[in-house]
Amino acid sequence: AAIGGRPAVVEAMVDFSGEFSVLLARGQDGAVAMWDCPQNIHVGGILREARVPVPDDWGRQVATARAMAADIAAALGHIGVLAVEFFACANGPLVNEIAPRVHNSGHWTIEASVTSQFANHIRAITGLPLGDTRTLAPRVVMHNLIGHDVDDWAAILADPAAALHLYGKVECRDGRKMGHVTRLLA
Repeated sequence: AAIGGRPAVVEAMVDFSGEFSVLLARGQDGAVAMWDCPQNIHVGGILREARVPVPDDWGRQVATARAMAADIAAALGHIGVLAVEFFACANGPLVNEIAPRVHNSGHWTIEASVTSQFANHIRAITGLPLGDTRTLAPRVVMHNLIGHDVDDWAAILADPAAALHLYGKVECRDGRKMGHVTRLLA
């Protein structure tokens, strides 16, 4: 009544301590492979960093979220990579977003996993066995290059631990993901 009966989306405020993603690949045979869960750090509503591993106190939530994500993939009959973002809440994980595709929060898997999300997506949709998703370093940070962050890519490459990916976008503008850099850390 307060808005005159017009269509609307109503959202409640959610008290959460952070966000993390469950990244999984589901094969044609129903097999599921999951990567370590990244903690997602947002700035201005845009994913700024994905950090592996998530904070220690989220451990039980991650186990529950993984089971939920596998159930979602199975219920949808999804084949390929699926990213499910969760809020870490006091009462357990709460689904925030579902992305039925390779996802920016999993770009770190290119350098930091035995098999990346991209390779496992191709394996899944072509009926090949899923690859090993183990993480190759104790800690990983993937930092999105947003807008003119990309202007200093030569300085990024001066860091021998940095793996730079530029997306080849012609126009650079504020808020646009232009690339990312991944660092495998001890």
